[in-house]
Amino acid sequence: MPSPYRTIFAAPGTVAFSAAGFLGRMPLAMMGVGIVTMVSQLTGRYSLAGWLSATLALSAAVLGPQVSRLVDRHGQRRVMRPALLVSAAAVAGLLLCARQGAPNWTLFAFTAGAGCIPAVGAMTRARWAFIHGDSPRQLHTAYAFESIMDEVCFIVGPIVSIGLSTIWFPEAGPLLATAFLVVGVLWLVAQRGTEPVPHPRGDHSGGSALRSPGLQVLVATFVATGAIFGSVDVVTVAFAEEQGNKAAASLVLAVYALGSCLAGAVFGLLHLKGEPSRRWVLGVCAMAVSMIPLQLAGNLTILAVALFVAGLAIAPTMVTTMALVEAHVPRTKLTEGMTWTGTGLAVGVALGLAASGWVVDTYGAGAAYAVPAVAGAVAAVVAFLGYRRLRTPAPTREGQDDEHIQDQDGERVA
Repeated sequence: MPSPYRTIFAAPGTVAFSAAGFLGRMPLAMMGVGIVTMVSQLTGRYSLAGWLSATLALSAAVLGPQVSRLVDRHGQRRVMRPALLVSAAAVAGLLLCARQGAPNWTLFAFTAGAGCIPAVGAMTRARWAFIHGDSPRQLHTAYAFESIMDEVCFIVGPIVSIGLSTIWFPEAGPLLATAFLVVGVLWLVAQRGTEPVPHPRGDHSGGSALRSPGLQVLVATFVATGAIFGSVDVVTVAFAEEQGNKAAASLVLAVYALGSCLAGAVFGLLHLKGEPSRRWVLGVCAMAVSMIPLQLAGNLTILAVALFVAGLAIAPTMVTTMALVEAHVPRTKLTEGMTWTGTGLAVGVALGLAASGWVVDTYGAGAAYAVPAVAGAVAAVVAFLGYRRLRTPAPTREGQDDEHIQDQDGERVA
């Protein structure tokens, strides 16, 4: 492991919470595509599959920031366990109803409840900010490492989820995703030494973290970015089926994530100067342009190459996004702020899933790659229009007092 990555793991407890966070975020890569695969296997309807995955994403978009706001106030341990219970029970109900052929409204009801999934990625990033918040270079590397873990999940997750659901039984992918969630969250909240100090009486008078103009730009852009990701997942599964090899979709999507993973690993070693906001806009534009070649792919091999190149822009953009959130959101609302970016992605994923599922059913998979291309163009436009807001001075970072160096038992951890 290169030395910058070794440095961030010198603090006690970092390896353990990172491992727990990796398991806990696996459903991020497995659940949506698992539902698409499961429902398409059971019913043959991509539109229903897309709408169910969209429901999951929208539910997470609504519930996720509220859970994270409670985490900022009351701590990860007290909030994440009941949220986990609700989410796991809802997924169990969804799988049972899907197997029994229950009415569609029951599928949507349980899918909405499953959106209470805790934002594990935001929780682990908040722990890194708690430990390395006074060292911008180490925090940059830590955020890069988290993006790498995200992409590793998206390399492994779709392969496992789609593979199990097509080879074993349709519900296998979502079922394993839920198991990863339970183990990861329970392991994470058991680690008290690295848990950020809650702020029950901190500065919450300003309302939601989303009142920050800079965060508003990031979230709005990520809605369009999420539409890219959601539509690419659905269309790739459908395209692979049209090519006579549906299971290969997991490998193609893994190549997409691999490109992002490699770019993130290199980006974490760099200490770039200049405005992060400018790098962020360039990254968004690169993602938009990379969607154009997908419409020209005539087979799975060409598609995999095009997606690998497209993936190179993802992780660096995500790392820069987290740095901008950390700069524009007060520490007392940091977990909520990070979750709002995930919420923007979730809303966009929902839109992308629904739109691409309809286009696939109506015009075929080849034509449906126009959906991520349009979404990329919208993301670039929003990023350009909001660039000035990201350049404005960050708000006062309230909440950065002596609590930053103590855990909940009063022991020094950073």
